[in-house]
Amino acid sequence: MKLHALSLAVLASLSASALATETVDPLKKAFIDDSQVKVKFRLRYEDVDLADVDQQNQTTLRTRLTYQTGDIYKLFALAEVDDVRSTDNEPLIADYEYTQINQAFIGYRGPANTLAQYGRQRILLDNQRFVGGVGFRQNEQTYDAFSVKNTEVEGLTAYYAYVNNVNRIFPEGSGKDEHKNETHLLNVNYKGLDFVKLSGYAYLIDNINVAAFSTDTYGLRATGDIKLDQLKFNYEAEYAQQSEGGNNPVSYSAAYYKLGAGINFDAFGAKVGYEVLGSDDGKAGFITPLATLHAFNGWTDKFLFGGKGNWENGIVDTHVILTAKLAGLKLLAKYHKFDSDYGDVDMGKEWGVAATYPFAKHYSVGVKYASFSGADAGYGFSNDTDKLWLTFQANY
Repeated sequence: MKLHALSLAVLASLSASALATETVDPLKKAFIDDSQVKVKFRLRYEDVDLADVDQQNQTTLRTRLTYQTGDIYKLFALAEVDDVRSTDNEPLIADYEYTQINQAFIGYRGPANTLAQYGRQRILLDNQRFVGGVGFRQNEQTYDAFSVKNTEVEGLTAYYAYVNNVNRIFPEGSGKDEHKNETHLLNVNYKGLDFVKLSGYAYLIDNINVAAFSTDTYGLRATGDIKLDQLKFNYEAEYAQQSEGGNNPVSYSAAYYKLGAGINFDAFGAKVGYEVLGSDDGKAGFITPLATLHAFNGWTDKFLFGGKGNWENGIVDTHVILTAKLAGLKLLAKYHKFDSDYGDVDMGKEWGVAATYPFAKHYSVGVKYASFSGADAGYGFSNDTDKLWLTFQANY
């Protein structure tokens, strides 16, 4: 009798569990139970001293709220809102007050390890030299696009995006905040070999608003590490060819190439690099209109003209980078020497130092300073420039 009662109790319990499983609300599970919310704050002070022009400083606070649902029938959604408050709007500092949707897309986890996304999204390809998000600025660059990524083959990632709008870092109403596009981005990289990582890409940019930004770029990139006892050597080599694309009225052909080699020992590292954004005999130069430009060619951002002004001469950037990690402190020092690829123009030199210290899991503080000088007079980038940044970040 007791056994019969126990059997009935177990059966009732199993039935209740099965019923509860059957009645799980998939919407509640996706939008509440499996969802994620992240909040990030970035407080920054920036000071710019442009010789013979002006000295300006600004304090900005960016608040970023990100919400991502769980999966429901392999579909999910992400929404991200940015708000930037500023002590003032300074024309020499490219951070502005705004509140806007930074990302908003629907994703689908398809068969054969395929991920598709439609809507406003972040696109960061390779080292962001050609396609990136300008993450250093308070207003990130994002893309209204359809993208698809496949990782079915081990070590191989194939990525394609069709972009119809680029949401740039400039303020609304400036005329530079959005660029309509009919752009195709294709990138394939392979990491299945021990000594080298390979990337091949085709970036076919058709910028409806700025014809000079319309370019067809095809390239190959290789990077790798070699370990010998306590030493680790690293290298990079990249080559790309560019010509006019879309509605660009200028017919030209220009090459890009970069060579770099470095060595790391314990907490210290050193690297030398040689990067050339070539020129077609001064008619037009190799440009990267979708790049994270602040990370390349110096922190003072002297070379952002992108198809206008003196970019037609191209850029040769010879640089040295030193790194160190001491008691949790990350240190970085850079030196650049800039020359033109065409026309024998001395485009100046820049040195910069930075220190970042993460602490208490969620926080970090940083200081960065850069100084540019020595360019031939009479060019739009030739004024000596000093910039200082102080940053505090909190991520939850």
